[in-house]
Amino acid sequence: MSDVLLPGATLGVLGGGQLGRMFLHAAQSLGYRTVVLDPDADSPAGAVAHEHIRADYLDEAALAALAAACDAITTEFENVPARALELLAAQRPVAPAASCVAICQDRAAEKAHFRAAGVDGAPYAVLATEADLQAVPDSLLPGILKTARMGYDGKGQVRVRNRTELQAAWSELKQVSCVLEQLLPLQLELSVIVARGRDGTVVQFPVQQNLHRDGILAVTEVPAPAVDAALQARAAESAARIATEMGYVGVLCIEFFLLQDGRLVVNEMAPRPHNSGHYTLNACDASQFELQVRALAGLPLITPRLHSPTVMLNLLGDLWFDPQDAASAAREPDWAGVLALPGTHLHLYGKASARRGRKMGHLNVSAATPEAARATARRAAALLGLPETW
Repeated sequence: MSDVLLPGATLGVLGGGQLGRMFLHAAQSLGYRTVVLDPDADSPAGAVAHEHIRADYLDEAALAALAAACDAITTEFENVPARALELLAAQRPVAPAASCVAICQDRAAEKAHFRAAGVDGAPYAVLATEADLQAVPDSLLPGILKTARMGYDGKGQVRVRNRTELQAAWSELKQVSCVLEQLLPLQLELSVIVARGRDGTVVQFPVQQNLHRDGILAVTEVPAPAVDAALQARAAESAARIATEMGYVGVLCIEFFLLQDGRLVVNEMAPRPHNSGHYTLNACDASQFELQVRALAGLPLITPRLHSPTVMLNLLGDLWFDPQDAASAAREPDWAGVLALPGTHLHLYGKASARRGRKMGHLNVSAATPEAARATARRAAALLGLPETW
């Protein structure tokens, strides 16, 4: 236990968004001091940290200051420069490691890792040159062309039905390195959040059933209503294998597709807590953010227990505007009406202004039964002007 960082130590995070903010809340509730490095003076995490270092992620003086102030450091988003993590790791424990984050930053490397871990994914081809484009087998069409780097929330993705559309899409994406995935007949989207410690211990949350709208997560339900025990076990085992294969330390989210023929295929992963795991703040006896703290500090990882069926509704900035008037001024959603409903838990991220498509917060709705949670969540969705059908 000599390398365990006990409460009173200082934990740092690269990135000042909402994931960093919720990590800091968890760390502070356990008694840790916290430091954020983020260039935005108004960052959600910077507003609640004990110390906010305002600088670029590759500012070597700022990285040295972060290392000097902290006993261990993590990241809250996958596109932090891996070089920053390497520089920090030369001075302090860093989790997840730069090598793991680098895999998650590149879809081609990510898919190669899934294969190495023995987990099935969609058939794919990597496109880096014109020759790669010409060599694409017909079996991959129709498909989805995705940029190898920097794509998230549906960005950097184009559906293509034939070779003509593929050529046009690659040109539209500036002929950067891409991955072409075969379009598969989907039944459901699922995710599994795992936490892995330095000693190799792996614990997991229940399988989450997710609904996306326009490429952005809209609804998460736990327990997953359409997933039986056998499928839960398959997804959990695959997620643990993916984390273990790369020696991962920290919280990792693995996204899966359940196909119409019953096959389970891996889609992608995120080296951090995930939007689909926000329900854990009110549904479990330890949240994904507490497990992130425990993994970073070397504390024991407990298997989290789901005590309340919960529906999570993602709250985008669109809720602050009249959907019938694109030029409308911002307005406040009906929080009083929502919070009058039983089992509602509102989490707003402290962002200075609402913008359409911007993640502003989430609403967790918990109840004694999944049916009750779903019914109340639909009432909340109606009050907020969200689609009620899922």
